Amino acid sequence: MSLRIAVVKGDGIGPEVIPEAQKILEHFLTDADFFEVELGLAKWEKTGSACSPDDIRELKGADAIIFGAVTTPPDPDYRSVLLQIRHELDLYANLRPIRSLRPNPDGSFVDMMIVRENTEGLYSGIEEIGTERSTTLRVVTKAGSRRIAEKACSLVLERDRNHQLVIGYKGNVLKSDLLFRDTCSEVASSFGIQTKAVFIDALCLDVLQHPNNYDVIVTTNMFGDILSDVCGYLTGGLGMLPSANIGDTHAFFEPVHGSAPDIAGKGIANPVAAVRSAAMMLEYFGMKQQACLVEESIADLINSGVCTPDLGGCESTSSFGSRLIAVVCKKEERKI
Repeated sequence: MSLRIAVVKGDGIGPEVIPEAQKILEHFLTDADFFEVELGLAKWEKTGSACSPDDIRELKGADAIIFGAVTTPPDPDYRSVLLQIRHELDLYANLRPIRSLRPNPDGSFVDMMIVRENTEGLYSGIEEIGTERSTTLRVVTKAGSRRIAEKACSLVLERDRNHQLVIGYKGNVLKSDLLFRDTCSEVASSFGIQTKAVFIDALCLDVLQHPNNYDVIVTTNMFGDILSDVCGYLTGGLGMLPSANIGDTHAFFEPVHGSAPDIAGKGIANPVAAVRSAAMMLEYFGMKQQACLVEESIADLINSGVCTPDLGGCESTSSFGSRLIAVVCKKEERKI
């Protein structure tokens, strides 16, 4: 039975970068059934719904989802598409790899994984909006903390490096974070993994100053969102950062960057984050060699000066995608 892959192009630059990611997926998943699901602001403006129950049913019927970006307007009647999907599909683990494609002066490469709890925290979706006072409930549960810690610990063992898990938290101010820290520590101990708990503000600075000291970092929802964006500095910007949203039965892959409406339609958006998200999907399906091949091909292009304007190059979104496919094919031919 062939895989069913849902394709959500979304808003802004999503319809420009996702086709390049889809080309990579189609190259390797030759028997897969790709079907498009329209979500986001453009759909909301046409129909009054950015993500309907029927859309959720379609997404639940997919083996995996490749997702572009959606614009979230400052309208209290607009429900966040991403939060809705994460909650409805219970995509509790947000995996954000931070890998540099160019070496540091000492020849080393940045390579860490930020594991972000994805359904609780300040993105719980429990809010009261008023004219004089608005509140968002920050939710931290033992069960939610345990399962994200278990995912992070499994990655520590899989990566087999320093066998340490760093816990990003802010327990000196947010007492709910003590439950998160203590639960993560308990889980790590059961895995035989050492932990280091660091206040998130200090962690954001130190990870930029000493990135090679870090392997796997686990943290809460909002903190993980901010920390991973901060780490974009280490890789060349948000246009380089992929992510995976993983649950027990569903998987959703998206670039970290937003819809970037200021450059939409210009053909200059960097598709690397979307393509690397596609590579994460390949790895999810057990195709680790193919995923590594995509990563190697991206690195070869960028290190030879072939890149989009955000990285100092002159390639368009589509021309970079075409050149990437050519490099992938050439590498495959050499291995035959």
